[in-house]
Amino acid sequence: MEYRLLGRSDLRVSRIALGTMTFGRSNSEAEAFEQMDYALAQGVNLFDAAEMYPVPTDPKFQGNTERCIGNWMKARGTRDQVIVATKAAGPGDQVSYIRPDLHFDRANLRKAVEDSLKRLQTDYIDLYQLHWPDRATNMFGRLGYEHKPENDGTPILETLKALQELVSEGKIRHIGLSNETAWGTMKFLQLAEQHDLPRPVSIQNPYNLLNRSFEVGLAEVAMREQVELLAYSPMAFGVLSGKYLDGVRPEGSRLAQFPQFARYMTESGLAATQAYVDLAKQVGLEPAMLALAFVNSREFLGSNIIGATRMEQLRADIASLEIQLGDEISAEIEAIHRRYTYPCP
Repeated sequence: MEYRLLGRSDLRVSRIALGTMTFGRSNSEAEAFEQMDYALAQGVNLFDAAEMYPVPTDPKFQGNTERCIGNWMKARGTRDQVIVATKAAGPGDQVSYIRPDLHFDRANLRKAVEDSLKRLQTDYIDLYQLHWPDRATNMFGRLGYEHKPENDGTPILETLKALQELVSEGKIRHIGLSNETAWGTMKFLQLAEQHDLPRPVSIQNPYNLLNRSFEVGLAEVAMREQVELLAYSPMAFGVLSGKYLDGVRPEGSRLAQFPQFARYMTESGLAATQAYVDLAKQVGLEPAMLALAFVNSREFLGSNIIGATRMEQLRADIASLEIQLGDEISAEIEAIHRRYTYPCP
């Protein structure tokens, strides 16, 4: 396993991180334990969760993911061996059941952290992330920015001060952003430095062969400001495996169970996927390995968050670190990217 310090923090994270959003719904607790046992044995030390997980979020299941991780750490005695990352939910109708009037203010963040700590059965969270912005902006594939300052939510400075309290109390060690924009990231950094408040060490955004929009503005921010990418959806919800081409929906697959996750099933997205699948076959790689190896190779990457519902998927995903893409394959990837530029932002 490869490791690197995350941003300007002291968190030495594995190049592959374990995404856990299936734990407690698609995966039972026993299956979650098996995944975490294997991942840790392979050197994976960053486990990423969120208070709203598992996904799809639902009042019947919400919090189960953190409970699985907490029960596992208690049963295995592994708290000091893993870096626990979790997230606070922002405003939105789908998660309004978690707390009334969700925002990143002092009351919400304190309640969110304390509830996560209880479910995780730990005294501290290594990396605490804001799951999405507390303002109207482009996220989750939305295009065409509309300026709505009346929907700005909690001022960023107020959010940082609330997080500073939690850091000072030892409940969280470092903070991170998620689904954030270049402006938002720079604003957090500016205010943190001006007021001596916690500085974000990472940004967890989608990044894969079908969605390289991180490269437009955020990659430069990540490199210059040392706020590294925690890449989620590196397989584009499994689409880049090629298993959904030609209208196929394998039994038990994510899209068979939850057809609403169609972000990467656009006409141009499927055309690009076919091109990447064809390339993988030409060079003797599984399409999934090509997709993951590409993300692993990025200079601005802190960690690649892989997720799996089956152990064979997990084993293959972690093994993707062994694959190095040469100049010829990289050139072919760029040629496809020029034909299908950001097909699924």
